[in-house]
Amino acid sequence: MWQTPRVATSNVRSLAESSAQGDASASDSVRQDGEPKGLGPVGWLRWFWRSLTSMRTALILLLLLALAAVPGSLVPQEGRQPAQAADFRERNPDLAPVLDRLGFFDVYSSPWFAAVYLLLFVSLAGCIVPRILQYVRTLRSSPPAAPKRLDRLPQHSSWTASADRGEVLLNGAELLRRRRFRVVVRMEGSGSVAAERGYLREAGNLLFHASLFALLIALAVGSLFGTTGQKLVLEGDRFTNTLTQYDDFSPGTLASADSLQPFSFRLEGFSATYQRTGPQRGTASSFVARLKYSTSDGGPSRATPVEVNKPLEVDGSKIFLLGHGYAPVVTVRDGKGEIAWQGPAAFLPQDGNLTSTGVIKAPDARDPDGKRDGLGFTGLFLPTVQLDGNGWRSSFPATDDPVLVLTAFHGDLGLDSGKPQSVYQLDSSRMTQFRKSDGSPFAQALRPGDRMTLPGGAGSLTFDGIKQWASFQIARNPSNIMALWGSIAMGLGLCASLFVRRRRAWVRVEPTLCDRVRITVAGLDPGGTDRTAEEVAELAEELRARYPDLKNGTADVETPEPQPQEQT
Repeated sequence: MWQTPRVATSNVRSLAESSAQGDASASDSVRQDGEPKGLGPVGWLRWFWRSLTSMRTALILLLLLALAAVPGSLVPQEGRQPAQAADFRERNPDLAPVLDRLGFFDVYSSPWFAAVYLLLFVSLAGCIVPRILQYVRTLRSSPPAAPKRLDRLPQHSSWTASADRGEVLLNGAELLRRRRFRVVVRMEGSGSVAAERGYLREAGNLLFHASLFALLIALAVGSLFGTTGQKLVLEGDRFTNTLTQYDDFSPGTLASADSLQPFSFRLEGFSATYQRTGPQRGTASSFVARLKYSTSDGGPSRATPVEVNKPLEVDGSKIFLLGHGYAPVVTVRDGKGEIAWQGPAAFLPQDGNLTSTGVIKAPDARDPDGKRDGLGFTGLFLPTVQLDGNGWRSSFPATDDPVLVLTAFHGDLGLDSGKPQSVYQLDSSRMTQFRKSDGSPFAQALRPGDRMTLPGGAGSLTFDGIKQWASFQIARNPSNIMALWGSIAMGLGLCASLFVRRRRAWVRVEPTLCDRVRITVAGLDPGGTDRTAEEVAELAEELRARYPDLKNGTADVETPEPQPQEQT
């Protein structure tokens, strides 16, 4: 009968044994010279893995990844913006070497960015996999049994009725199932029904983190196998999706020219409209590039418009409209009167009114004696000319009063030196500028149809007309679909984890004297929301309607004031 002393003795004995084992382990962790031993290689690896796979570490790494991406948006990247990066280096000769050593000109391929990315990848994997296994075990397990004292829960209701115990339990289980609870009926003992719902909350949490993990994979795939390139296309010209056709091309780490899809398109025309009155005068209303594209060599062509934020998608590649400008059409004749160069020359906009700069090169021109003497022109194109105290500029982006202002050079353009040279810049280091008889630089403003005659019979330039050009970005990312569905899943998982509440409910039926039972309904919500109290009241009301209270025909529903829940 008296088993308590034995239990106490056994507990004391077990405590003494554990204390002795603790002393032994403590003595093992102390060296003979009295200095404490370290964790050892295995212990340090275990500690490192636990620290790395903690949720706190994952959040810190995610913040570090966001901070590491900031330099990539502030400093021009050589892989994607080579011209801007070169210009940044020229304008910041002292700062550029420091940023170069830190890898700021190629952030997304730098070792420190890759280290943060891989650590976050491993941390999320170490967080998600154990939690998924734990969640699966939770789904396979039964809802927890009813506590011994349901009347201590914040939401509970109890009354006495005349009914069959098994019938009450089955009806209670049916009512809980209608409310989408997972139900288990336990007939042993006094008999109870245990129910639980809200498993979608943890599922949403896991879905959010798994989607974030998938999004990281998609970003890695896009960085490795994606391609991005830019191309400036004149009206009437054609672009073929080959490596030599691009002005700038940025392949992924594992991408190659063989992965480019065989399509082509032709720029049939470009139209732009601008606001002509009001405070928004000069603001663009629409940009439309009219294209004809073909998915294969010699295949049928299809006409389609391309607008800003409305790209054309061809075989997994997207063609975005980036910008547009003007290309004056000129004819350059040399000192022998022969055509040295003819066609449109693209000028690059410098402001919102499309004040544009550009160059014209005729490297094979000859002087009046027949000797090779290249000609080069540089200057401005003004769609709507305005000359004021600030000099030549454009007052409106449309070609209301177009003027081409040029100055001329002659000599060696440096195209045969073997060094790469931009088509939009003129290397005048080995050239001589034409001058007037008074020694001032030779320059002239031309309207369509005008002609510039160079001094000394060196040649001439005729302004024949105006064409437009459009710049496009051709991007291919094989992970776009994965990233899209990952983002959608992240949103759904976040909504589920925020708005779904996990709650439990119990119905206990205890037999009393004279074929009577004591029915108790209770619920528990870790979040402490009012919805659980409403569900308990509704469930008690439905059961009371079937099994009324023997005292006064109504259930004795207890609604005590909220009190702190006991933590076990």
